[in-house]
Amino acid sequence: MPKIKTNRSAAKRFKVTGSGKIVRHHAKSAHIKTKKSPKLKRNLRQSAIVRKCDEGRIYRMLGM
Repeated sequence: MPKIKTNRSAAKRFKVTGSGKIVRHHAKSAHIKTKKSPKLKRNLRQSAIVRKCDEGRIYRMLGM
């Protein structure tokens, strides 16, 4: 069997932590920030952990 190629778009969006969890960035934080509250914009800056149900697909895209 050949090796699985890494999905390059997924590799740029997700990062695997030391414990094996997958970290992602929040959506809706790129532009049109005038109508968003300061609290929302501050919370969107934080990274989030991918849910357990989606981990398998993302691991496969990352070639793991």
